[in-house]
Formats: sequence, structure tokens, C-alpha cells
Amino acid sequence: MANNYARTVLKVGCNILNRRPGTASYLVGNGSAHGPRKAFSSRGTVVRHMLPSPRGGRGKLLGCAFFLGGGLGLYQTMKFCVQQHLAEEETQASGGALKLTLYQYKTCPFCSKVRAFLDYHGLPHEIVEVNPVMRQEIKWSTYRKVPILMVDGKEQLNDSSVIISCLKTYLVNKNKSVSEILCCYPELKSVNERGKEVTEYSNKYWLMLSEAEIFKTYPEKGMQKEEIKWRQWADDWLVHLISPNVYRTTSEALAAFDYIVREGKFGTFEGLFAKYVGAAAMFLISKRLKSRHNLQDDVRQDLYKAVNDWVEAIGKKRKFMGGDEPNLADLAVFGVLRVMEGLQAFDDMMENTKVKQWYRRVENAVLNHQGQK
Repeated sequence: MANNYARTVLKVGCNILNRRPGTASYLVGNGSAHGPRKAFSSRGTVVRHMLPSPRGGRGKLLGCAFFLGGGLGLYQTMKFCVQQHLAEEETQASGGALKLTLYQYKTCPFCSKVRAFLDYHGLPHEIVEVNPVMRQEIKWSTYRKVPILMVDGKEQLNDSSVIISCLKTYLVNKNKSVSEILCCYPELKSVNERGKEVTEYSNKYWLMLSEAEIFKTYPEKGMQKEEIKWRQWADDWLVHLISPNVYRTTSEALAAFDYIVREGKFGTFEGLFAKYVGAAAMFLISKRLKSRHNLQDDVRQDLYKAVNDWVEAIGKKRKFMGGDEPNLADLAVFGVLRVMEGLQAFDDMMENTKVKQWYRRVENAVLNHQGQK
């Protein structure tokens, strides 16, 4: 409409400039060449206006005014259209309108799972590294663990598996908002055997989809059940093998904390304290974890067995558990194992198990955002 208006004003300006002196010009209707002219509104009432007769210099001046006004209006219209088009392209390139902010510890396996999912699907996100000592970056949250994902600055998603299930549901079915989907994962509080209050979430390994969407996402029988089983396995078993293995000896514990301090958000004093005191503490804690989870004296053997069980479950005919593409179980197991990269435990695992080819395939898929639609 603004474009049409600008063209009309330009046309009127050109007519006035081209009109011979002494000839009357009207916006609407005809009337006397001298004195007041009449224009009729859409309601049929007469509206009088006093436009000077466009003779000589005055007519040219009036024409120039219309011409300039129309040109300015046309420029503003075109500018708005270009800006709108660029904004639409930027939204499409970003994979949607969601603004995602991930609060994390880089070396946390649960945070690594979420990053693997976001990167694989090419979802742009801002990362806020949380200081593990003071945790000032999440002081606004009553939920004091990481990862936390903020969506559009107002919707808070807690727990790595809830975050992944909620976002995957949204990517498959964008008719529902993140807020609506999140209601399907209610928070449950309870007290564990040690008397500590814990928070869990119902349905956290399930995608909230229609039957048609489930069939499209899981085209073969048993795929959904298999994915849920191994996602839960990654949380309940595999993740508990990480600490006993990376803190297995004092030298490995020191190397692990050197990596944690280097990659994390620590002050100078905090870093030195964490590196030496933290390494010693985690070396002792890893022994307790070994006992709690009934691990062998050589915890490497438990890691090797777990990883080989995973590879065996995928089988020789599939590239990934998801078939030709990684599914949520592939991304979860990859995310957990990735936190050991650069440490002795990771090198030993790659050398003494059959996981290497699968790991590199998933790594390549994540780095190249191959799940981006």
C-alpha cells in the first residue's frame, strides 16, 4: 500500500511539472481553475481545500514537492522491503527462531551430550561457561546443576536428556511450542537412600510425537525402544565409568585436572587449588565410585567391555545405531566418551576396543552439522 501511495504522489508531481501554465490540476474531481477546489471523500461529502493554482514558478515548485515526497516514500518502502527480506533469510539460515543459551562445564559429560546434539543439528547457540566453584553464572536459577538451556531468554530447560528430548520433539513437530512440549516432562522430587533430595523428570527419554511422526522418525520396528534403552544406558552406566578411569592413578588425576582447569572457567588461585587439591580429592573419590558401582580393580576393563557392548549392539551392517544417520543414542554415547579426549583413558580406549571407526563417523557428522535440515 505504501508503495502504491508513493507511485501516486510521484505521478501527481510529474503531471504538475508537465502541466501548461494556467491549466487547473486536481487531486480528485474537476472544478474551477481559480479559487477553492473540491475533493470528494469516500463517503461522498465535499471537502474543500485551498491549493494554490499551479501557474508558473509556483506550479513547478508544487510539482517538485510532490516529486520529492513520492521519491522519499518510495525509497523508504524499498528500504523496508529489503530489510524484511534480509531478516527472513537470516532466520531461515539460523534454523528457526529459537535463541538458545547453554550454561555448562565444558568437561561435564552431560553438557557434552547436549553440545553434540546442538552441533549435529546445526542449532546456533551461545555458550556460558560456569565457574564450578562459585557458580555465579547460574545464581538466578533455583536448579543448581548444569547443563541448563535457556530458550528465547524465558524458557528454562534442565537435565541433559530432557533438553535433548524436548528439542528433538520441537524439530520434528514445530506446531507445538517448546513451552507446550516441556509440560510433558514433569519434575519429580524425592529423597534418595543417603537422605539427599534429588530431582528427576518423567518421560525424559521419550519424544512427544504423533503416530505418523513416530513412524517417520523410527521407520523400523524396535528402533524407538532401542534408542531409549541405550540413551538410558549412557546416563545410568557409561557416565559412571568416566571418573574412575580418568582419575585411576595420581598422575592421570593430575593430568585430568590440568585439562579441566585449562578448559574451564577458573581464576588463577582457583585453578591452582583445583589442579592439585582437586586431583588428590578425585583420586580418592574415584576409589569410592569404583566400590559403589562394583567395578573391577582394573577399571579400564569395565570401560572396554562397555564400549565393546555398544559397538556390538550397533552390529556390522549399520554405520550408526540410527542406521545411516546418528540417532539420539549415538549422540549421547559420543558426548559422554568425548570428555576423555586428550587423556590417557581415551587413548587406551581407542587402542583396545572396536569403537574407533564408529566414534570418528559420529565426530565427523557432529562437526559438519549433518543433521541440519
